[in-house]
Amino acid sequence: MDPLIELLQKNARASAAELAELLGVGAEEVEARIAALEESGAIMGYTAVADPEHHEGGERVSAVIEVKVTPERGGGFDRLAARIAKFDQVESCMLMSGGYDLSVVVAGSSLHDVARFVAEKLSTLEGVISTATHFHLKTYKRDGFLARAEPGGERLPVAP
Repeated sequence: MDPLIELLQKNARASAAELAELLGVGAEEVEARIAALEESGAIMGYTAVADPEHHEGGERVSAVIEVKVTPERGGGFDRLAARIAKFDQVESCMLMSGGYDLSVVVAGSSLHDVARFVAEKLSTLEGVISTATHFHLKTYKRDGFLARAEPGGERLPVAP
């Protein structure tokens, strides 16, 4: 992977000067490389990684949905996956190997909201064979960042 992308994934707020120092190049070169990576689509965007248990705002429920689909002749999984990805509730959609075809992460304001999306929109699409919904209960690590550790230290107690 490109070292510049790796640094940006760890801290997208780093200045061009800070990145340049870490890479041993000039700040202007870093700015030009970032612009080229954005233009090519290699960098799709920037986001803050937030712990949902520690930020204010309305309640939010998310789920990972395993989706089995029938591939289309001449299009495989791509057209149906692109259609699913366009729903506002969908945060990510990925083709998978194994027992199901697509992994779809969705978010809603309640369990009922997510369930309604699955029942009324996702599972009714032509080509969707089945779905299995797994609700997100707690985050321990997200996008390479550990969630806030519980008080009391890193080690588990040892019992005789």
